[in-house]
Amino acid sequence: MSQIEEITTPTSADGSIMNLAFTQSLQGMLRIAQVMVLLIAFLFVRCAPDWPEHYAYRYFEVVTLWFFFVLLIFLIMHIFRLHGKMPYINWVLTEFLHYAVGVLLIFVGSVVAAVWSWGLASLVIGSIFGFIGTILMGISLRKLHKVISGTQQASSPV
Repeated sequence: MSQIEEITTPTSADGSIMNLAFTQSLQGMLRIAQVMVLLIAFLFVRCAPDWPEHYAYRYFEVVTLWFFFVLLIFLIMHIFRLHGKMPYINWVLTEFLHYAVGVLLIFVGSVVAAVWSWGLASLVIGSIFGFIGTILMGISLRKLHKVISGTQQASSPV
């Protein structure tokens, strides 16, 4: 196999293009949980029966949906090993900055959504899932901080 083919078709030792082992790793399961929690938070707020047309909920919807899609893109990139095709981008730093902004914005959105929930169960549950998403993203932020600061070696799971 030539060097060009090796670069354009990254494969694992078993010859597959997909990295399904990532989904079974702690980092992969954490990423999947983040994607699911943010989707659930968005759906609970969006599908509330007496949904108030309030800007706090529009902000919450935009933030949760934005970070849902970005986390989904990062997950797909890891599963299909696309980050290896773009080595000129520092993916650890990119994800770190994404998580730092995400933790802040989703936390603010969850607080505002909880304050303006008016006792509607679906809005309260949506804000609770927003807080859970904040915690999960904070865990990933902490792990990436350890990698960036050098206290833990950056290694990609099998």
